[in-house]
Amino acid sequence: MDEVRRFFVGILTFFAILIILSFWLIPLTIANAPRIIPNKNLKIYLGSVSNKMGNAAVANITTALKILHKLEWDIQIPKDVNTETWYIAVSNHQSWADIFVLLIAGHKKIPLVKFFMKKELQWIPIIYLVHKTIDMPFLNRHSRAQIQANPELKKVDYENAKKAAKRFSRNPATAFSFAEGTRFSFQKHTAQKSPYSNLLKPKIGALAIALSGMPQVNTLIDFTVVYSSKKRSTWDFLCGDLSKAKVVAKTYALPKNLKNRSFEEEDDYRKSFQTFVDAIWLEKQQTIKDLKF
Repeated sequence: MDEVRRFFVGILTFFAILIILSFWLIPLTIANAPRIIPNKNLKIYLGSVSNKMGNAAVANITTALKILHKLEWDIQIPKDVNTETWYIAVSNHQSWADIFVLLIAGHKKIPLVKFFMKKELQWIPIIYLVHKTIDMPFLNRHSRAQIQANPELKKVDYENAKKAAKRFSRNPATAFSFAEGTRFSFQKHTAQKSPYSNLLKPKIGALAIALSGMPQVNTLIDFTVVYSSKKRSTWDFLCGDLSKAKVVAKTYALPKNLKNRSFEEEDDYRKSFQTFVDAIWLEKQQTIKDLKF
C-alpha cells in the first residue's frame, strides 16, 4: 500500500510542478518579448517583472510540496542578507532536488536564485521549464578534447558565461553555481581523490565569471544541504523521499583582491579565488558532519 501511495505522490508532484511552471511560462514569455528593444530602463523594468513572476512560481511550488510531501525542511538563513542586493552563491550537490530546496530556502530572503546549468539538461522537461520560467542560463561548455583540438573554444565558453552573468547585473539577483560541477557520489569522490569528506573538489570557473559580470556583488553565500534519506534520484524527490532536510547558509565577504579581475587572463587571480573557495569547503565539510541526521 505504501508503494502505491508513493507512486501516486510522485505522479501528482510531477504534474503539479509541470502545471505551475507551464502556467507562469505564458505571462513570462509575453512580458519578456519587449526585451529585444535596446532600451536599458525597459530591460530593468521587465527584469523586475520577471523576477516577481519567478518568485510567485516558487511560492506556488512551495505550497504544492508542503501539501504533497509534508515538508520537514529546517532552513537557517543569516539575518544579514536581503532581497535588494546582488550575491553569488554555492552549495554542495547531491540531487536534482537541490534546485527546488535552494529556490525555496532563499525565497523572499535573497533575490531569486539563478542557477548556471549545463546545456545538456535542457532535455529534462521540468529543468527546461525551470530555466524558462525563472530565467536561468544554460551554458554550452565544450569538452576537454574539443578545447585541446581548438583552444579558442575555451574563450568562447568564457564569453558566453560572462554574457549570461551580465544579464543578472540589471536587477538584484543571486547567481548560483554547484561548485562541485556534478552530483556527489562516493565513486566520484574516490576517483577524484577529494581531500574533503562528503564533498567533491570545488571548481571556481562559473563563480569567478559570474563575479566578473556582476560588479555589484560583495558577498558570497554558501549553502549546505543535508538529507535524511539516502535516496537521491529525481523520482525519489517527486515521491517525497527527500521531504526531511537541513539547510544552513553562511555569508562570506569577498576580498577586494577578487573583484574587478579577469579569470581568463590572470593566473594569480585564479589561484587566489581557488584558495578562498577551498577554505569555505574545509568549513563546509565540518558543517555537513554537524548537520547529519
